[in-house]
Amino acid sequence: MSTITKLVLGVMGQLRPRPAKGDARKSIKLPAPDKRGGLPLMQAIGKRRSSREFATRPLPLPVLSGLLWAAYGVNRRGGGRTAPSALDAQEVDVYVALPDGAYAYDAKTHSLRLVAASDLRRVTGYQDFVDEAPLDLVYVADHSRMRMVPVGQRESYASAAAGAIAQNVYLYAASAGLATVIRAWIDRSAIADALGLTHDQQVLLSQTVGYPKA
Repeated sequence: MSTITKLVLGVMGQLRPRPAKGDARKSIKLPAPDKRGGLPLMQAIGKRRSSREFATRPLPLPVLSGLLWAAYGVNRRGGGRTAPSALDAQEVDVYVALPDGAYAYDAKTHSLRLVAASDLRRVTGYQDFVDEAPLDLVYVADHSRMRMVPVGQRESYASAAAGAIAQNVYLYAASAGLATVIRAWIDRSAIADALGLTHDQQVLLSQTVGYPKA
């Protein structure tokens, strides 16, 4: 679907998911992430960049596992994560839009939980490339976990946390030979409706990930 068509549908409140491609699983247990491989940090930073052309090839489960653990996985005893959050509120949830459905990432069990048995990729952004890239991540703030933060500051706190998660994805992508781009030009209402979010939850950003287009 073209960007112009999406904009028109968005204005009309008619931007909708597509039927799922394949049967959605209620949960996906991810394999343990490989924490030993990858480029040295300075080399990964040197390769970090945004890409807007993606192959349709799906990400294998081991790659998806490493990507999500790097993004916001548990990396130490006590439940600490790979990205920071103020007061350790861990207010950001990572949603994964795949062709067969949309899932919430559970860092504690390192697994995916089905939230919508539809293909939400086209809803995650106005750009045309999001429709066919194999994976779109959506970062959602849960304000109910931020009771200790003044209401007027919650969005900025959560946005900073989401930015740290997005940078982890960038570095993993650079290390693993993947392409990615962060996106703020999104229809937040359409995404929230498609994911079934509550009033306490706020869509912040989306990020597309896949293999580079040859």
